[in-house]
Amino acid sequence: MSYNILVVEDDIDIIKLLKIYLENDGYNVYSANNGIEALKIVENIKIDLVVMDIMMPKMDGYELTKRVREKYNVPIIILSAKNEDSDKILGLNLGADDYITKPFNPLEIVARVNSNLRRFYHLNNPSKYSDESSKLVVGDLVLDRQKLALFKRGQEITVTPTEYKILLLLMKTPGRVYTKVQIYEDINGEYFSNDDNTMMVHISRLREKVEDDSKNPEYIKTVRGIGYKIEDK
Repeated sequence: MSYNILVVEDDIDIIKLLKIYLENDGYNVYSANNGIEALKIVENIKIDLVVMDIMMPKMDGYELTKRVREKYNVPIIILSAKNEDSDKILGLNLGADDYITKPFNPLEIVARVNSNLRRFYHLNNPSKYSDESSKLVVGDLVLDRQKLALFKRGQEITVTPTEYKILLLLMKTPGRVYTKVQIYEDINGEYFSNDDNTMMVHISRLREKVEDDSKNPEYIKTVRGIGYKIEDK
C-alpha cells in the first residue's frame, strides 16, 4: 500500500527536498503552500499523514492543525523553525502527534513519517487483539480496543493516536511505572534520542481529558524521578 503524504510549507525548496526523499521511500506526496490550500486537498483526497510548517501565509500551522484535527483522524507532524518549548507545547496541545525543529535532516523526516504511520495503522488493526480481552478497564476508564475508543463513565473521550497508544501501554499493567524512554520506545518502536518535553505534553493533555481535576490526578500518576503509571481507583 502506498500512503498519501501532504506536505504543507511555504518554502518551495523544502517541499522539493521532502518530495524527493518521501517519494524515494515509496510515498505519494501532495503539497500546499498554505493552510487554506491544504484544507482543500484534505477534503478531496484521502491523506494518510500531514507534515506542516507553522509560519505560513493565509492560515498558519496552528490553525491548520486545529481544523484538521476537528474533522480527520490522521497523524500530524509539525516541522518548524520555532523551537521554544512553548511553541512545541502549543502544537502538541492542538493535536499534533510529533514536532520537529528546523534545520532538519530529511532522513529523520522520513523516519518519523514511517514511525507515525506504523503506530497509527497498528492501532487501526484490531485483529492483533483477537486473542486478548477487547476492553481494558481502570476505574471509570474503559479502553475499547475493537472500537479504538476511550470511555469514561460511559461517555466517549476523543484521543489522538499517540494518546491512545500511551493509555494502551499504561492500562495493560496498572501500577507499573514506565520511564519516559520506555513509553516513547513502546509507542514509536524506535530508540529514544530526544530529551525534549514531548512526552510530558502528551501526559499533560491526557490528564486534562481523563482526570476530574488534572492538577490532582487520580489515574495518571507521576513517580518523581522515574516516570509515569496509571492507578486503579
